[in-house]
Amino acid sequence: MTTEVAETAIVYPGTVLGDGCKILDYAVVGKQPTLGPRSTAKQEKLSPLKLGAGTIVSTGAIIFAGTTIGARSIIGDQACVRERCEVGDDVVIGRGALVENDTTVGTLAKIQADAYITAYSTLEGGVFIAPRVITTNDNFMGRTEKRHDLRKGPTIRRGARIGAGAVLCPGVEVGEEAFVGAGAVVVGDVPPRVVVVGNPARILREVPPEEFR
Repeated sequence: MTTEVAETAIVYPGTVLGDGCKILDYAVVGKQPTLGPRSTAKQEKLSPLKLGAGTIVSTGAIIFAGTTIGARSIIGDQACVRERCEVGDDVVIGRGALVENDTTVGTLAKIQADAYITAYSTLEGGVFIAPRVITTNDNFMGRTEKRHDLRKGPTIRRGARIGAGAVLCPGVEVGEEAFVGAGAVVVGDVPPRVVVVGNPARILREVPPEEFR
């Protein structure tokens, strides 16, 4: 397979491109982060970005150094994947979605347009994130030093589905094969294989077995 890099794309030195990768117009891959003086992110020189075979980085997308993207994944137009992320094989990250630093995304996960995946999140294999989902990782919203030891994004277990516009509060766990309804606000852990809806999210019913992956 031939690797293709558009003339307008930027590939930073050291970036590893697997066979058959496509880097489309105005995409930027392997970028080192530029951090402000008060940033809580790690200040360090990062290892090169690695893209698996057959992965496509679409127009205007940005992927930072220190990250690994698996094979046959698609990073949509104007999407962004930050540093120190681990993204599995056959993952789709939709147009304008942002995956923040130190996040893990499992094989076959789908993150749709304009979703925000906060830093220090875990998405296991087969997770589905609908458009404009918002995840959070800081209960103190930038106040007090205590927050540094408690900062954590959601953990979304295998096969769970998060509906459009849902909000997941810091540190919550969404259980395997659970279903979070559109617009729900998840303030506590969601058990496996249940449907939750509302603000705050509450259990509505069980997920039918025929919907399991």
